[in-house]
Amino acid sequence: MTFPASFLARYFRAAGPLLLALLLAVSARAQVQLRGTIIDKDTKEALPFASVSVNKTTIGTTTNVEGEFSLSVPKLPVTLILSELGHLRDTLRVTSNAELLRIPLASAVIALPEVKVGSYPFQLVGHAYQEMEKNYGRKYFGKAFYRQITRISDQPTELQEVVWNVKSSPARIEGTTMAQGRYAAVPSITSFSNFSLYTKSYGLYDANADSSKSLALLSPNTVKNYLLELKGVLAGVDSLKGGIAEITFETRPELTKYHAEGTIWIDIDTYRVVRYHMTTPNFTASTNNVNQKFRDTKLEIEMAFQATEQPVAPLEYMKVNLHAELLTPGKPATPLSVESFTFFYDTTTKPTGLPYARVSVQDRDLEAIRSVKYDPEFWTNNSAVKRTPVEDEVIQTFEKKGAFGTMVKPPVPKPATRKR
Repeated sequence: MTFPASFLARYFRAAGPLLLALLLAVSARAQVQLRGTIIDKDTKEALPFASVSVNKTTIGTTTNVEGEFSLSVPKLPVTLILSELGHLRDTLRVTSNAELLRIPLASAVIALPEVKVGSYPFQLVGHAYQEMEKNYGRKYFGKAFYRQITRISDQPTELQEVVWNVKSSPARIEGTTMAQGRYAAVPSITSFSNFSLYTKSYGLYDANADSSKSLALLSPNTVKNYLLELKGVLAGVDSLKGGIAEITFETRPELTKYHAEGTIWIDIDTYRVVRYHMTTPNFTASTNNVNQKFRDTKLEIEMAFQATEQPVAPLEYMKVNLHAELLTPGKPATPLSVESFTFFYDTTTKPTGLPYARVSVQDRDLEAIRSVKYDPEFWTNNSAVKRTPVEDEVIQTFEKKGAFGTMVKPPVPKPATRKR
């Protein structure tokens, strides 16, 4: 028996809300929510971005910056597979969700190759550079959640949160377009107009740069510009494969105008860069006050890439932090820090057709946030925001000082009481 389209349309308009409610109720009953934290077994510190997956399924997630995770499973019991770079892979059978899980992972044993050849780390970095160069044409499209917190004298003065539509390569962000943004701030002695520039512009490799003059670690000039040391090989997620080489690097003393040091982790089977961490005193930006200067600057950049069997992978997260002393005429030096974190999600290789804009020194973060109408519902329901809650002390600071903007709502005035 068939029904006219007009009848079906009227029926589903009338029954749609009820059917949706029933479906949601059935779905809610069918799912079991697991929540917990993954920590280091020895230090008890939380492990951010550890992998949590259900054995023999495609169900999985990663922990947030606080080591916390939330995972929906069809039923119990399940066996969770837990892994994190630098820690041993482990499993846990879960039979109840009555309590929060607190799961310790033991540190991976760092093993040096039987024959430690001085050129081996240079070979690994060289292969990683070649794979990055060869596969740079791969493009990824998705979203990125960016959070920036500025502290002056250890007190939060500015908080920005942005969701970008983002286009990236295996080495860097290539372009963004604003989806939503919000901010909160209190009056302070200084602020940054475009700190997100460092997240948007930094990369491990740039196909458009002159490689003969490049100071990047992944370049044809690694031997000339860097000292490398192989610290060891960590067990990878798959214990049957070679593992992850941990290599420390530092610019050679001959480079007097640029200094950088850090660690890079490279899969010794595929030469995929797994993670990269670098610090440098070279920070040339200025504040909104021309009379202010920075002293003892330390810029810290970390990049991590999604787990894959391919020789390159899309970005998983980036951290860009600045620590310095702010010098203002007539005032004592003031400690300053800016910490930013970017989490990439919904990543795909399918183009979107969106107009991604390349980063520019003329960009202004607050102007970009104000250019898009604030949507409270967007932030309430955003899974990426829920993964990385703002620290309570930050929110409390803004509330106490009457923060302005579109993030922290002003306190509701109490109704006046009548005197009798």
